[in-house]
Amino acid sequence: MDILAILIPASLFLGFIGLAAFFWSLKRGQYEDPDGDAARILRSDYDDKPKS
Repeated sequence: MDILAILIPASLFLGFIGLAAFFWSLKRGQYEDPDGDAARILRSDYDDKPKS
């Protein structure tokens, strides 16, 4: 039972880190246009090395 004193806070901490990373990715716009990205690779003028 002593291991639960370590595992429960560790799992809560890791869950919080994962949730924070998810909200960070939402804020950075990672999920804005998934359909456009999927169709863009099928176009004939697709450039696999964009100039940024």
